Amino acid sequence: MQFNQIIGHAETKQVLINSVRNRHVAHAQLFMGSEGGANLALALAYATFLNCENKQETDSCGQCSSCSKMNKLVHPDMQFIMPVVNTPKKEALSVNFLPEWREFLLENPYQSLNDWLQFIGAENKQGNISKEEAKGLLRLVSLKAFEAEFKIVLIWLPELLNPTSANALLKLLEEPPPQTIFLLVSNSPEKLLATILSRTQLVKVRAFSPEETMQYLKENFGTEEQKAAQIAQLAERNLRLAGQLSQEMTSDYFSFFVDWMRLCFSEKFAPVIKMSEDFQKLGRENQKNFLQYALSVIRRVMLYGVDPALAGFVPPAEADFVSKFSKVIQPHNVDLLSNELNQAHYHIERNANPKMVFVDVSLQLAKFLKMK
Repeated sequence: MQFNQIIGHAETKQVLINSVRNRHVAHAQLFMGSEGGANLALALAYATFLNCENKQETDSCGQCSSCSKMNKLVHPDMQFIMPVVNTPKKEALSVNFLPEWREFLLENPYQSLNDWLQFIGAENKQGNISKEEAKGLLRLVSLKAFEAEFKIVLIWLPELLNPTSANALLKLLEEPPPQTIFLLVSNSPEKLLATILSRTQLVKVRAFSPEETMQYLKENFGTEEQKAAQIAQLAERNLRLAGQLSQEMTSDYFSFFVDWMRLCFSEKFAPVIKMSEDFQKLGRENQKNFLQYALSVIRRVMLYGVDPALAGFVPPAEADFVSKFSKVIQPHNVDLLSNELNQAHYHIERNANPKMVFVDVSLQLAKFLKMK
């Protein structure tokens, strides 16, 4: 992984690059970010840059022996520890799952814990970093680097460390082996031991912006502008979810929503009933996604009415509608509208008849839209 493969986050990349340039590399660093964010990708790119044999001004070279091995995740001085489970063929140790981990990570560095557990066939088991991992960790760091300047240990989701493993890690952070760098990648740092937190340098990784999410969708999935904007609103800055939605979303949610609101506001229920047939044709996942999208638009419109700056990113194609609709969505009815959409989502999720749900929520929305 290289920095140039990660969209945005120029400010964090520069901080990481400067730490190497100035030889101020902390022995333990905690990359904190939300699920579907850039923290794991940035940690991988940083690890690549640390041991690159021909560092460039703003990135690793991508061609030296070290970079070539890092790009395949097979560098002998790069070790991984991640949550795993016991399976019929494998004991719950990270080293036993390295082939699967490499495949999983190379496919997409923005995936979630649930994605990983499903990938290794964990079924309903909960993954963790077991106490048996502690012995392997101590043995791992006792060895000198094979060929690189730094030996790097990347721990994904350290909040899932077993207490024994957590204490073993703490001991290592208190008395770090020479030329060994620990990169902890966390989605929930508040669950870590306070003593571990105090011994790491924090790297706070912000969520992806809507514009960055759109860029990712266009570059990786060929998503067209308007659809990318709608997915960016739904995905809530989670690139893993954005990629999933790009495969699921088959309709123009915004146009459908605008037509729906106009019919509800004008109380034209005969066309609403006909529209319910189109809603049914969307399929259950698209129906749930559309209702979630409608909920996000309602909230954004209300914020726009209070102060346009509060609404954040508004796609140009939606700006005129949002501005006009903000005169209808007000503090006195926004909660009622939101509750109805949440209820509709709840019923669709539990296999209620989509046409009946759509007509019912339309009647309620029509009433609330007219409230003074």
